[in-house]
Amino acid sequence: MGMLHLFDMDGTLLYGSAAAVEISRQLGLDREIAELERRFAAAELTPVQFAQLACDLWAAELTELQVAAAFDGAPWLAGIREVWADIRTRGERCAVISLSPGFFVERLLDWGADTAHGSRWPAVPIRRPVDPDGILSSAAKVRIADELCVQYGLTRDDCVAYGDSMSDTALFAAVPRSVAVNADHHVSDLASFAYTGRDLREAYALVRTGG
Repeated sequence: MGMLHLFDMDGTLLYGSAAAVEISRQLGLDREIAELERRFAAAELTPVQFAQLACDLWAAELTELQVAAAFDGAPWLAGIREVWADIRTRGERCAVISLSPGFFVERLLDWGADTAHGSRWPAVPIRRPVDPDGILSSAAKVRIADELCVQYGLTRDDCVAYGDSMSDTALFAAVPRSVAVNADHHVSDLASFAYTGRDLREAYALVRTGG
């Protein structure tokens, strides 16, 4: 039977970090982005508000070279390519769904993801305001997962989700199997399995072996 593996990125594939943090670090804006991340985690900012404020920080400064440097230098979990290669060898599918900017998330297609979905932030260099309709939410992750199920001829029962935080709660509640990866309390109680560490192969093994 086919399976669809649904991966969050920030805090899940990225260990203790997020795309906005890594991009801001390239611009020397560590303190500023840390405050935005704190406010977002405290639900003081919506995904749209966070995106607009982050874009305001980067406006006219961010280049494609800096995005590439942020991606290449980010603290990725070990074994991502190997896990995705194994999934595809088995005839299964893997997708990344993240609230982070699509221009960062989509770079994971080169690592073997079947599909990668991020929020539609303005193109780099940023010259335009954020389009609220292009910013994903926790509920949007479920919608995208359902669309992928239709595309691949699967159902929610064929899905397994990997995530770490509040933006993953709706998806964890919607699918029968899930792995909390270096997770906070928002998803740890919802997950089928829990993993703490820096190697995706070990988290993935919990799904294959049943823990």
